[in-house]
Amino acid sequence: MQSNWFLSDTTENLARALLGKVLTVDGIGGYIVETEAYLGQVDEAAHVFGDKLTPRTRALYADPGTIYVYQMRQYSLLNVSTQAKGTPQGILIRAIEPAFGIATMQERRQQPVTNLTNGPGKLAQALAITVADTGGMINQDRIQIHETGAKKVAKIMTSPRIGVPNKGEWTEAPLRYYVAGNPDVSAIKKQTITTTRGWLT
Repeated sequence: MQSNWFLSDTTENLARALLGKVLTVDGIGGYIVETEAYLGQVDEAAHVFGDKLTPRTRALYADPGTIYVYQMRQYSLLNVSTQAKGTPQGILIRAIEPAFGIATMQERRQQPVTNLTNGPGKLAQALAITVADTGGMINQDRIQIHETGAKKVAKIMTSPRIGVPNKGEWTEAPLRYYVAGNPDVSAIKKQTITTTRGWLT
């Protein structure tokens, strides 16, 4: 997947299209199962709302495919810019299904496979992603996203984003996307998990 792939559609559609793609960091990772779209200066939940430009958010204004990692409490969160330079929209990668280097992820997290990467902070910890990765480019640095070996999603679910209170219409905006039935989606209800993990077989 080329970095300019992130320029090929709307941020919302790209967030959906990432589901099932392979995310790895130094060869360790899995299949993307949950994303959120952030729509730039008009989005009250976005870090760049109101044209906010800081050393931290500069990566979102950069070329599509630029990595933006920010710190929330003790956790890092992985984002990728999606639109033309100067248009600061991006996607938060919230969860993956672990597949490659699971033992290493467990060493880093000290958790069972069922609790390894089912949330953005957990994902970053398992893959050793830090704010030092900010400014790099997808597939040009150690963080890679590939279509080769990707899984096909049976059904994509849409919901409001998680952790976006008091942002008016943006609190309820349906900008979170996830693989229906996959157990590695954050806050998934057990009764919705399917034997196929949400993939087409």
